[in-house]
Amino acid sequence: MHSPQVAAAIAVAVTVLLYAKAWLHNLVISVISKDELDDALLFAAATLVVLPLVPNRQMGPYLALSPHSIWIVIVMAISAAGYVAVRLFGARFGLPLTGAISGIISSTATIGAMGSRAMKSKDLLAACVAGAVLSTVATIAQMALVVAATSMPTLFSLSGPLLLAGGTAVAYGAAFTLLAGRNSGSDAAQSGGVFSLKTALALGSILAVILVVSAGLQERFGGAGVLLAAVVAGLVDTHAAAISVATLVASGKVTPQDAVLPILAALTSNTLSKIVMAATSGGWAFALRVVPGLVAVALAARVGTFAAVFWN
Repeated sequence: MHSPQVAAAIAVAVTVLLYAKAWLHNLVISVISKDELDDALLFAAATLVVLPLVPNRQMGPYLALSPHSIWIVIVMAISAAGYVAVRLFGARFGLPLTGAISGIISSTATIGAMGSRAMKSKDLLAACVAGAVLSTVATIAQMALVVAATSMPTLFSLSGPLLLAGGTAVAYGAAFTLLAGRNSGSDAAQSGGVFSLKTALALGSILAVILVVSAGLQERFGGAGVLLAAVVAGLVDTHAAAISVATLVASGKVTPQDAVLPILAALTSNTLSKIVMAATSGGWAFALRVVPGLVAVALAARVGTFAAVFWN
């Protein structure tokens, strides 16, 4: 009587639930498997129960580790997104689309998630390779955005390398997407769970090791210059290195032309991290297909630099 609008809203919500009762029963019993439901509850617990309790501060060797951001939950989320995309669009389009979008969160983690899925389903290898390489497109797009927000002259100097690198990634990923489309078994029903907790923990451990190693190098050679700092930072994240160098340009300490080499060095060192992730997560079959694409993207960026110098 005191809150008629709330009462009306509750009545409508209850009516909708009662109307959808048969559909929900069919969803739980027929559409969603027990493994999928188990993994969904595990992911919900990891995200809503465990993650808020994990320390959100730097700790460990060189204060390099933040347990709140070791990306184990992110790896689980990317794997789950790939699973759902395959259910909705089929593997030939779902996995490449997932890779291109998930690269916004972390291209390295996306490559790890795609590698683990390729290990579980050999017939999805081409689609997983496409998703892994297309994740670098998001990396390059994000780099352009963060550099533009910090220093537009730096973005102008990087425009050629970034365009060539992004175009190469799109072409390589598109080729494997077409190859996946020719595989008649690529859209077969999936078996097993949505993700592997052991794989997520393993990938998170690899990322933690990379963080500690890069922090140790910074501790040892911290004053060695912008280039070394960019290479070390690039082992974990290209965007942090790009922002740091672009900030130096904005403050007048480095020219836009001199900023190109450190940023591309960070992109190269980040490529090395991705290669390690591809080899450790997906095995040789996955790595031998992903690594040439990653190397081609890095080389295209270098070619863009030389082309820009020659053009000027």
